[in-house]
Amino acid sequence: MSRVAGYALALDMTARDFQEEAKKNGAPWSLAKGFDTALPVSRFLSTEELKDPTAIKMWCKVNEEMRQDGTTTDMVFSIPYLISYISQYFTLHPGDLVLTGTPAGVGPVQPGDVISAGLGDLLTMKFNVAQRE
Repeated sequence: MSRVAGYALALDMTARDFQEEAKKNGAPWSLAKGFDTALPVSRFLSTEELKDPTAIKMWCKVNEEMRQDGTTTDMVFSIPYLISYISQYFTLHPGDLVLTGTPAGVGPVQPGDVISAGLGDLLTMKFNVAQRE
């Protein structure tokens, strides 16, 4: 963990219409996961600001309705385990992001929705869902 520079929120969005079409055709999901603005990322917290990432609350609201609410203790795999595991298969470089998964509650959003998310009371992010062009 000495190589971890910090922590952030990243919302791994999916274009479900593209995903369903790709599934139906046995095609890759690349368009469903790699569209512009598919991964909003918050500002970063240094390891000094977030000294213990093992028990931090994570939450996400859509239009002020709580959709996801959990802590990092709820994760199936710990952050150190995930980093150790993936580094056996991928070379990690300074600046790489490692996404760890999400609490239960993933659901659809629509243009005009407002998404807010946070890590405890240390960090919040907020953005509007826009129509894909």
